[in-house]
Amino acid sequence: MPQSWFVYHTSEDPFAYPVGTGTLKLRLFTQAGQQLSCTVIHSDRYDSPGQEVPLQMERIGSAGIYEIHEAIIQTSTRRSRYLFHIANAAGQYIWYGERGASENRERAGSFQYAYLHHSEALKLPLWSQDAVTYQIYPSSYNGGTLKGITDKIPYLQQLGVNTIYMTPVFESPSEHKYNTSDYYKIDPAFGDVDGLKTLVSEAHRHGIRVILDAVFNHSGDQFFAFKDVMEKGEQSPYKDWFFIRSFPVTQTPAPNYETFAKAEAHMPKLNMDHPETADYMIGVAKYWIREAEIDGWRLDVANEVNPAFWSRFRQELKSEFPEILLIGEIMHASGPWLRGDQFDGGMNYVLRDAVLEFFAEQSTGPDRFMEQVLHQEALYNDQANSAMFQLIGSHDTLRFLTACKEGGRGWDRESTAIQRMRLAVFFQMTYIGIPMIYYGDEVGMEGATDPHCRKAMVWQEQAQNTALLKWYQELIFLRKSCDILRKGKFRPWFTDEVRNVFGYTRGIDQEKIGLIINNSPNAYELELNVYRSDKNLLTDLLSGATFKNNNKLIMSIEPFGCLMLY
Repeated sequence: MPQSWFVYHTSEDPFAYPVGTGTLKLRLFTQAGQQLSCTVIHSDRYDSPGQEVPLQMERIGSAGIYEIHEAIIQTSTRRSRYLFHIANAAGQYIWYGERGASENRERAGSFQYAYLHHSEALKLPLWSQDAVTYQIYPSSYNGGTLKGITDKIPYLQQLGVNTIYMTPVFESPSEHKYNTSDYYKIDPAFGDVDGLKTLVSEAHRHGIRVILDAVFNHSGDQFFAFKDVMEKGEQSPYKDWFFIRSFPVTQTPAPNYETFAKAEAHMPKLNMDHPETADYMIGVAKYWIREAEIDGWRLDVANEVNPAFWSRFRQELKSEFPEILLIGEIMHASGPWLRGDQFDGGMNYVLRDAVLEFFAEQSTGPDRFMEQVLHQEALYNDQANSAMFQLIGSHDTLRFLTACKEGGRGWDRESTAIQRMRLAVFFQMTYIGIPMIYYGDEVGMEGATDPHCRKAMVWQEQAQNTALLKWYQELIFLRKSCDILRKGKFRPWFTDEVRNVFGYTRGIDQEKIGLIINNSPNAYELELNVYRSDKNLLTDLLSGATFKNNNKLIMSIEPFGCLMLY
């Protein structure tokens, strides 16, 4: 028995989870560099030992120190008992079960997935798999009003997006509106409820859905309940809606109550454990779906709210509005919130970090980039991965083009910034999940972090990068017209660390598209292993160029170029 193989699995999400009725997906981590072959043997939990059926697992790729293997098993009874056989080329092997690793099958034990309940398979809105999202910061978009946004819906349709996500539009004394004063009122600077209803109606007429931003982690200090606590102190019926440390309530020199972040006195933290507070905020969420017919909620600072509230929030909203999309803002790994009982997806800042390092900073190579992509994908189940907002920028980050100009290799990094951004957008639009465009990125807007990333949208054509805009339009069109790019599995194809080139595939069954990115200033001739053998000729969907597809695939790629082979 090998003495030092690392292997890991547990019979819970994201290592074991339903992907359909009677269908269970298994994920196994093994030690990298050992070229291990993995087989899962499985049966009904109540079958006699020895009746297990073997199934070879697919090696997905390396995520650095570990490799990922996956298999999908069928169980007509919805119950499963399984264990793994792991072997190397020299014939050494282990059995691996819930008791650990052993040369002896029985001593390894078996993993148990007791029952595949219908509710465990995360059901997403049918429209989400086709979504391309455009984030708008309302005060900076076409005059800073809902009517101004409505007037630009034809522009958004021409761009190709089919979902709008707006940061908060509810009454608030700030420009950013994340300190809500009245959850039932549109901020007068933006318009009124009729303006929102018109916006949503016009968006729907153009095939575009609308997602609003809600802040239930904290309110503003002008929120009626907090104002009552400020006035009445311990006698206020709303005192338990917040986390007040002592009375009377004071805001200076430091607040004596919990707030968002560090001592943000104008943002008192809400107590969502309190039934009345929870009832109120769930009522808010339902009201705007009914009143304005919005299509989803993006929930701010979601990781600091009690998960029990989000479970109730999801259950109540989904039971009445099954096609509503729920996105949690979690700026780190968000697996615990994406297991079917809270959010559909999240804001994928972890992936953005990897994209930033490889394309903008060029501080990592393709090996590390691919490892990071596979690592973050392995943190979540398939359904959550497909509903992640895949962003390269937002109102909380510096603009991606600015990052490209500040980073990158060589003395001419500013002159290559647009090319590297084009490659990042190519990856974004050909990867799994929901691509999210931050307003203005499509025309080359620049800016450091807040407030510089929140400047007014550039509408003058002479000030826009129209070539970049056309690039976005082309990629969005290809994504929307090709099922494989929206629904296909992501698989690594190759990495070339020396040339700074890598490739990956998207596929549905035997239909596959090969994607290649050259993040270097050099043109290359590439000789690659074929990723599909059923076609003798492959066409680049971007340029129309064709390549012979025999035992080897030989092609040329331009500096900072990319290929989409089908």
